[in-house]
Amino acid sequence: MGLDLTAIGAGLPFAEALPDLRAALSGHGVAVVQAPPGSGKTTLAPPLLAEQVDGRVVVTGPRRVTVRSAARRLAHLTGTEIGDVVGYTVRGERHVRRGTRIEFVTPGVLVRRLLADPELAGTAAVVLDEVHERGLESDLLLGMLAEVRQLRDLPLVAMSATLDAAAIAHLLGGAPVVDSEGALHPLEITWAPPAGPRTDERGVTREFLEHVAATAAHHHGSKGGDTLVFVPGAREVDRVVESLGSRLQGVEVLPLHGRLTPREQDRATGEGGDASRIIVSTDLAESSLTVPGVRLVVDACLSREPRRDAARDMSGLVTVQASRASMTQRAGRAARLGPGRAVRLIEESSWARAPEHVTPQIATADLTETALTLAAWGSPRGEGMPLLTAPPGPAMTAAESTLRALGLVDEDGRITSDGEAASRVPADPRLARALLDGSRLVGPVSAAEVIATLADDHRSTDGDLDRLVADLRSGAAPASARWRREVERLTRLVPPAGRGARPSTVEPRDLSAATGLVTALAHPGRIAGRVGDGPTYLLASGTRAALPAGSPLRHHEWIVVADVARAEGRVAAGTGAVIRLAAALTRDEAETAGAGLRVREVRADLGGQRVTAREVDALGAIELSSTPVRADAQTGAAAVARALATHGLGLLRWSPAADTLRRRLAVLHHHLGEPWPDVSDEALAARLDEWLGLELQRVATGTPLGRIDLADPLRRLLPWPEATRLDELAPERLPVPSGSTVSVTWPAHDDPSAAPVLAVKLQECFGLAQTPRLVDGRVPVLFHLLSPARRPLAVTDDLASFWSGPYAQVRAEMRGRYPKHPWPEDPWSAPATARTTRRM
Repeated sequence: MGLDLTAIGAGLPFAEALPDLRAALSGHGVAVVQAPPGSGKTTLAPPLLAEQVDGRVVVTGPRRVTVRSAARRLAHLTGTEIGDVVGYTVRGERHVRRGTRIEFVTPGVLVRRLLADPELAGTAAVVLDEVHERGLESDLLLGMLAEVRQLRDLPLVAMSATLDAAAIAHLLGGAPVVDSEGALHPLEITWAPPAGPRTDERGVTREFLEHVAATAAHHHGSKGGDTLVFVPGAREVDRVVESLGSRLQGVEVLPLHGRLTPREQDRATGEGGDASRIIVSTDLAESSLTVPGVRLVVDACLSREPRRDAARDMSGLVTVQASRASMTQRAGRAARLGPGRAVRLIEESSWARAPEHVTPQIATADLTETALTLAAWGSPRGEGMPLLTAPPGPAMTAAESTLRALGLVDEDGRITSDGEAASRVPADPRLARALLDGSRLVGPVSAAEVIATLADDHRSTDGDLDRLVADLRSGAAPASARWRREVERLTRLVPPAGRGARPSTVEPRDLSAATGLVTALAHPGRIAGRVGDGPTYLLASGTRAALPAGSPLRHHEWIVVADVARAEGRVAAGTGAVIRLAAALTRDEAETAGAGLRVREVRADLGGQRVTAREVDALGAIELSSTPVRADAQTGAAAVARALATHGLGLLRWSPAADTLRRRLAVLHHHLGEPWPDVSDEALAARLDEWLGLELQRVATGTPLGRIDLADPLRRLLPWPEATRLDELAPERLPVPSGSTVSVTWPAHDDPSAAPVLAVKLQECFGLAQTPRLVDGRVPVLFHLLSPARRPLAVTDDLASFWSGPYAQVRAEMRGRYPKHPWPEDPWSAPATARTTRRM
């Protein structure tokens, strides 16, 4: 069946660019398309390719909802049923027949097809859409397909709303660039920043979300048509929808995010009725999904980006300032049908400071799955592979270390037979490994049920993973049908028995045991033991987290955490995280799944002022048993170092002599620099072994920390021969005219620019005209001139001026109060004394 490009492209701005795209493909077989959202590139480029090739055109979209929406729209425009001329494939759902000419897929689907068949037999051409989003799999596909084109003639089009066209064209061997400006109507930009912060340590603030709703309600209808509101995540979508529902009557308010069912998503992306609508969306509607009828955009100007927390063995999304490119695309949604308005909820100056483009996921995300894909592709670490952004070295090293621990790559980063099996599983490698091992322990179906739950975005109302799996199995949970299809597919991916998985004596008797055990196999670092009788749990990774109030898991001694989030309210002391999804475990199951974390070792701590040690049997950070022992020097030293790193040098006892020496050295370093040592907390901590090593060895073997005087250790940092001038440059005491020597009070070590102070009775300084200057004359002494009762009378670093002026007033006020002490009219010629008049 032919595809009528004229009919399909009626009214679409990109239709004007079709001759240029056709010419680029005819001459080069590859092209880079740059066109704004809503111009029709996703609708028109695939049928153009289908017109030029014999076979199927595969088109990638960044998300399942965009893939389904694009396929249904094109099928509608061709007057065919979905799966006939136009079909789609996403995880757990496939609508494709033998004669399908255009197939929309997610990037992950195409990556796995390439791993199974690097030549991509049966595919006549590929379109990579929305590559500007810089998703991990889209970036990988660019590199992989560039290499495929070296093996065979594969027409390829990379498309985006905003991208670095020159960089992508270069990566694709000098591909021509096809530009299409689209048909933008006049667009008015206004700014409506909130009174308070948009985010805090817990995420997006409730006050800001109320501001989003109030702004949308105020402006809705001002330009006619519908309103599209952008917020960063599904939680924020739901809160703004709820707030708008209470503010407006007669207006349909709809959510749009990836957790909704296809039917719910279709309500937002379909044509509206007579009543106006407000659609509150994540960045789904930014560029890869068209929402018709929009004339007003309200933009929170926030985005979500992936971040990896290696210490916690957890990944998550963080809320960040949206890029200017993203905000431009969002605003453009308002000017497709006619004049529109975009309201940005930031100050114009914040727009100017925003990053120009979105951060590539490869630069910030966990790269474990990426590393496995690269190894399966035959390019460990991506070396020699054409990529827009090279994987960061430290992140790739950490990812390969994880894969080696899982047995999926060898020491050289090359894939193993287990790795090949895991690479065929559409899930994180940890989940893939758990599917393979869990199948031996609980059976392929039970293992697949748990992995299908963890790999997809299924949500639980009470955080009980056991109940969530049971509800999915019974059909009571949303998306159960999709889950069952995924279970069937994962079950088929389990290789036959005899693969050599580690044996186990655990025989789970019910679904609950299977859920916890398989989850723990995937994430042994998240096995957690309860701390005391409260809701707080210590994870094997060392992190503490708390179950929410009323959790059905609170009575279990052992659980495994599937999802954890930063707390939004008060949680148990010592934690800043709340467990969102977990499953119960028995101790036997915890020890089986966490066998690789099991250690028997001596652990020492600096508790109070003395090192104490225990021989422990532990599962990571969780101690199973312990026996008091005497710490050896190495273990004790490590305990002292940890304590000082955690609590700082405040743990040390600074005697008056040590404190004074540190103050003097701080002033010399500040004014003279090297070689006088830096004695700040940071600098001393960095050189701890150099100046305090001997004393720390004594503490490590039992000497109480409080018995260590730091004066002598600190002298080890003195530079030679410059140290011979210490008392000259920064003396501890100074002589005064009375014959006394008075202690100098040097400023605190963290304020070395302040002046040293000499607190002395006024009568002891008669005749002293020149204020002493220390540190090679750079620093004047600040005199605190005291009364006979040693109360301050004057503060000055200019004695000559004081004797000539203010002294007369001090004399008038004090000589009646202290008649036994000399108050001469002429302080220049009077003898300085520390005695009374009679004793003189």
